[in-house]
Amino acid sequence: MTETESLNQDTAGIDNADALLEIVRRCEQLMSHAWMVRTFIKHSDEAEDFPELMGVARIIFDMSRALETRRSDPASYLKMLRKKIAKLKKASLEFEKDAPIASTHTNFQQAVCSINACCEQLQYYLDEGTQLLN
Repeated sequence: MTETESLNQDTAGIDNADALLEIVRRCEQLMSHAWMVRTFIKHSDEAEDFPELMGVARIIFDMSRALETRRSDPASYLKMLRKKIAKLKKASLEFEKDAPIASTHTNFQQAVCSINACCEQLQYYLDEGTQLLN
């Protein structure tokens, strides 16, 4: 089942308000994955020797804090997500470039994959939520 089919199945028969709350819930799940990438980076020995890795960690922190206060207001949440997602995407691209220089360990490869997937899916839900708001 595709992500679109899954969202459509989950939101079938409910109004836009409930569908928007479901989108916020899913975005929060994705942000929890991003938070784990942040935690991994912060606690890696490589971050001490390669401070460039902390860029994505700082953006994830900033974005998480900005979004958490808007969970109960989907329109506001999506507005803030729209404001912050470009910075996360940019930081993720930098992390994708810097991580293999810092370490070729599988943990870093998976962290890159994870944060890229978060960005992709957050953009998807932002687009879906924006359509529901219009």
